[in-house]
Amino acid sequence: MANELRNNVFNDFMDPMSNFFDGLGRNMVTTSKMKTDVIENDDEFELKAELPGFKKEDININYENDTLTIHAVHDLNKEQKDEKGKLIRSERTSSDVSRSFYLPDADTDKIGAKYDGGILDIMVPKSAEKQSKHSISIN
Repeated sequence: MANELRNNVFNDFMDPMSNFFDGLGRNMVTTSKMKTDVIENDDEFELKAELPGFKKEDININYENDTLTIHAVHDLNKEQKDEKGKLIRSERTSSDVSRSFYLPDADTDKIGAKYDGGILDIMVPKSAEKQSKHSISIN
């Protein structure tokens, strides 16, 4: 145990930036994902995507070439000022997430979506006819 601790301390001392960049890369990967469940039933596909903090009008859903694409953009600006109106802190965050799913032969006229509590729920009915492109509105 002591030998392992010594080795870890020595490795950290020899390459202090390695852990920094490992953590940075891991953080960037986890924050840019959209957690999504896709369920296929006999007559439809159901997608549930987690998009907390996004506004409904900042989410776009399209179906083209048997592929459903969800794209969402979220910009947030926060400012904190003291009692004299001087700026103490200013923060800006931006999220731009996109996921695509191959869902063949959907009935594009019947695709529906709703967004409530940070969860986007999309119902994609299956069709016997092949259709090409369709934009989906969110209720």
